Amino acid sequence: MKFKDYYQTMGVEKSATPEDIKKAHRKLARKYHPDVSKEKDAEARFKELAEAYDVLKDPEKRAAYDQLGANYRAGQDFSPPPDWAGQQAHAGGFTGGGHGEHSEFFDSLFREMGNRERGQRQRTHEAFDMHGQDQHARIQINIEDSYLGATRTIDLRMPIETAEGRVQIQNCSIEFVIPKGIRAGQHIRLSAQGSPGMGSGSPGDLYLDVEFLPHPLYRTEGYDVSMDLPVSPWEAALGAEVEAPTPTGRVEVKIPAGSVAGRKLRLKGRGLPGSGAGSGRPAGDFYFVLQTSLPPATTDAEKQAYSDMAAAFKAFSPRSAIDTMDKTPESRV
Repeated sequence: MKFKDYYQTMGVEKSATPEDIKKAHRKLARKYHPDVSKEKDAEARFKELAEAYDVLKDPEKRAAYDQLGANYRAGQDFSPPPDWAGQQAHAGGFTGGGHGEHSEFFDSLFREMGNRERGQRQRTHEAFDMHGQDQHARIQINIEDSYLGATRTIDLRMPIETAEGRVQIQNCSIEFVIPKGIRAGQHIRLSAQGSPGMGSGSPGDLYLDVEFLPHPLYRTEGYDVSMDLPVSPWEAALGAEVEAPTPTGRVEVKIPAGSVAGRKLRLKGRGLPGSGAGSGRPAGDFYFVLQTSLPPATTDAEKQAYSDMAAAFKAFSPRSAIDTMDKTPESRV
């Protein structure tokens, strides 16, 4: 039996609100209704949408589906855990439509629960314990948060087990700490903040997957941080000392004479913070990437200054490297 991704069927994200799901179903149901649709697979698609909506519109069905299918993808081989239906019926049960209205996948998850709840099958259930599913959420933080550390709050829709043993989706605000030195691609683990376990099973964990918000000045590559530093032609040619910002404060930067655009000046250990002395990870480095900034020539004096420069550097060819590498025959444009 193959796993069905009901969110994919509905064309919504897993974080979709009930209103989002309702709107998506209304739109797609009109498109694929067999009485009006010209799509060749309209009837099959209409039934798939009805089944997906049957699950996602119901908070308890959706919570159970999310918990069980957190680690599955559409089309992947799937079978429910032992006594899954019995456990869910014990936790509150579900009802489905008549036989033949839903797929084998739906029946394996929900039909048996409805039958049990309606008393069509009677037997004693043994307790079934299951560790709760881990959950993931994406967070975006500022680069400065990695330098300094911070405490933040995230609002999520999470499965919660009620006092009656039912699983429901509720809005939760969770406070968490951003550790110093964390980088994009890593995650923050919040123990026991994932889906609730079944029976006496422990809750899963919540993993916050970290991304950096775009910054107007700084870029990151691993633990290193870089920034473009504009310099004038005379600062690059003659050398200079300029002041520039970093995430930990402004610093004096020495521009070596004869610098060219693209040259990197390194501040060792001024990248993302390390994880401590000894065997801990060292801090990254910070790089200033020099970029030549040309002043505008709007007045006669400024234009004359450029003319004088052109005369002084008459032998200089800014495209000499291109001419050396160009192997195409001569042609006129």
